Amino acid sequence: MSVPSHGDSAPIAVVGIGADGWDGLGGPARREIAGAAVLFGSERQLALVPAEESAAERVAWPSPLVPALPSLLERYAGQRLCVLASGDPMFFGIGVTLTRLVGAHRLRVLPQPSSAALACARLGWALAETPVVSAVARRLETVLPELADGRRILLLSPDEHTPARLADLLSHNGFSESRLTVLEQLGGPAEHIASGLAANWDAAAGDPLNIVAIECVRSADAPRLSRLPGLPDSVYGGDGQLTKSEIRTLTVAALAPAAGELLWDVGGGSGTIAIEWCRTHPSCRAVAFERLDSRREQITENAAALGVPQVEVRGPAPAEFSALPAPDAVFIGGGLTQDGMFEACWERLPAGGRLVANAVTAESESLLLRLAAAHGGELRRFQVYRAEPLGGFTSWRPHLPVTQWSVVKSPIGA
Repeated sequence: MSVPSHGDSAPIAVVGIGADGWDGLGGPARREIAGAAVLFGSERQLALVPAEESAAERVAWPSPLVPALPSLLERYAGQRLCVLASGDPMFFGIGVTLTRLVGAHRLRVLPQPSSAALACARLGWALAETPVVSAVARRLETVLPELADGRRILLLSPDEHTPARLADLLSHNGFSESRLTVLEQLGGPAEHIASGLAANWDAAAGDPLNIVAIECVRSADAPRLSRLPGLPDSVYGGDGQLTKSEIRTLTVAALAPAAGELLWDVGGGSGTIAIEWCRTHPSCRAVAFERLDSRREQITENAAALGVPQVEVRGPAPAEFSALPAPDAVFIGGGLTQDGMFEACWERLPAGGRLVANAVTAESESLLLRLAAAHGGELRRFQVYRAEPLGGFTSWRPHLPVTQWSVVKSPIGA
């Protein structure tokens, strides 16, 4: 998605405006609005600019906005444009979208304090130490990996019903004693703040322009779910087809996720590797490939329940590969011995990408030995024992040994 450049035309002004409206704007922001021929924004934002202060044509954003932006900007090309944004346009705002679309050099951004800055000012929280999660155009479950006892979190809310939904989500995930503070219309004449515990949240839906502060309190009997790999097997639903906790820890470590990277999880099963890859950082992405409908549904449910609904679930590999961007890493947990499976994965993996494959059968282990001889990498074999009762005593129950091959693809000719 791109918009043609128009040479030396004036940059698009992107002006942050708070709930205090025109009164809260400084001189430069007011001048950009007053000098614009076309003023873009939501109906609420446009209403904050008095008619006598701007003679510009006012264009309310359509829905959905992002697909319509290129044609809108092209339609008004050559005119002096001003875009209104809530608070700081570069804080989960339209400024980020416009930068990707036209480039930073074509914008003049004039920010106001963000909703997060205003919330921390009211609460006395350190902004630099407070994580912010956006539920705008995202599933509310994305907040779950951030939850930890004693932590403070800000949630950008999409509407007035979010606080009640959040209270319910926290209560069903072991954080019912967490305190919620809903801050509405911050900085404006209608500013309102309400607090209560998630367990007995009964406040009526208020203003759609709100941000929710969470003071996390984990129940003593709630499972402790870290961002690190190796979550308890019991938190996953499904038919039991999953990489067990200990091997999962070693596998995700071998895949070495980094912020923003994409994983292909081939033979997804219950989705454990894709899910725990994504939990390591909010910007990590994963595609899980699974041939069975029931397991695809289960991966989707597990991903949402564990706070990473961004996991994309596809049908069987390698048929689904062609339409997807190349991965940074590939995990083959199922279908390793299928004809052409490794070759298809290896072909799409770019130089420097990582591939990890686990084997539990003699046939798949033999294949890994041959692949390692051809491509290098490291072979490891793991044997896990778990303590189980035996009469009145305790015995060590062995799990199937797992052979793991991990390799980094070298550049051609290296």
